[in-house]
Amino acid sequence: MKDFSINIRNKILGFLYETFAKPIFFQIDPETVHNSILLFGKFLGSNPITRFLTKLLFHYSNKKLEQTILGIHFKNPIGLAAGFDKDAELTKILPETGFGFIEVGSITGLPCEGNPRPRLWRLKKSKGLVVYYGLKNEGCEKIAKKLAHKKFKIPIGTSIAKTNCKETSTCQTGIDDYVKAYKEFTEIGGYFTINISCPNTFGGEPFTNPEHLDKLLTEIDKIKTQKPIFLKISPDLNDGQIDKIIEVVEKHDIKGFVCTNITKNRDNAKILEKNLPKAGGVSGRPLKDLSDKLISYVYKKTKGKYIIIGCGGIFTAEDAYKKIRLGASLLQLITGMIFEGPQVISEINYRLIKLLKKDGYKNISEAVGKGL
Repeated sequence: MKDFSINIRNKILGFLYETFAKPIFFQIDPETVHNSILLFGKFLGSNPITRFLTKLLFHYSNKKLEQTILGIHFKNPIGLAAGFDKDAELTKILPETGFGFIEVGSITGLPCEGNPRPRLWRLKKSKGLVVYYGLKNEGCEKIAKKLAHKKFKIPIGTSIAKTNCKETSTCQTGIDDYVKAYKEFTEIGGYFTINISCPNTFGGEPFTNPEHLDKLLTEIDKIKTQKPIFLKISPDLNDGQIDKIIEVVEKHDIKGFVCTNITKNRDNAKILEKNLPKAGGVSGRPLKDLSDKLISYVYKKTKGKYIIIGCGGIFTAEDAYKKIRLGASLLQLITGMIFEGPQVISEINYRLIKLLKKDGYKNISEAVGKGL
């Protein structure tokens, strides 16, 4: 009976979002909508009544979705990717929407205003976004102060990147910036993600260079923490480049990969729009196959040695399940929620149970890598 009511609830919420909320949102500048959602989310998280009502509307749980990975307990595999809650303002309300974990940031050593507006565009036909924020955030010191001594209901990941400015564009100044942000969060959150793949920053992506990456991770290794570290990589790298990154990672204390960041590649048959903005990376449906391919490649190449967080083009439980069967233990989304509505988190988790049952798995972890 519980599952039946959850299913009906989700269908009603999805209908309401598609019919009323989404048409209004999609007539307004996307960054303006995003900022409004952040303000509304902060309000909902500010008191127990609105948190309870949010949970009533969106939450779903099932023991079969629970996993303990790298010493961290996840109630379900669906997480919020970095890039939505850049300044860690929604850590009180996001657990009530049904996420199993959330990743804040990316957070940089210095405060960063990001690239000039406009810097966010919708691809309505393709179900994607063009993102050119350029790592806008309040900086590591202010965000760390905000989160210090807080207890979180679900695991919180902190995504660390180098500040988007000329001053951090050399290898050494970039390393110094990463290290500054990293040190601020050694006691905050459940895990780290080192983001070396943001396509929208001054100086490009210097730490996809194996020599530079080795120097960065050598400095990170010196900073003692119990938190596992993930490396977020680009879908635009070829197999040879990925191989070299894996070779570097094997020498350092990295536990997994986030596959993937957004793509700069415009030669993508899944992009249906013409005349895209020249700058920015593409998320959503056009990223799905690239993400799936990289998850599969990394899982097979490393023989399952590393935990993979699959990110890119997740709109349905079938999308999520495919990534799990290709080797992802955890998943992240943003764009799917924007196009389908916030109830999609619960929908995916609810439908994952049906897919697991169909294939005879007792727990989500049993399905990881079984599609290869």
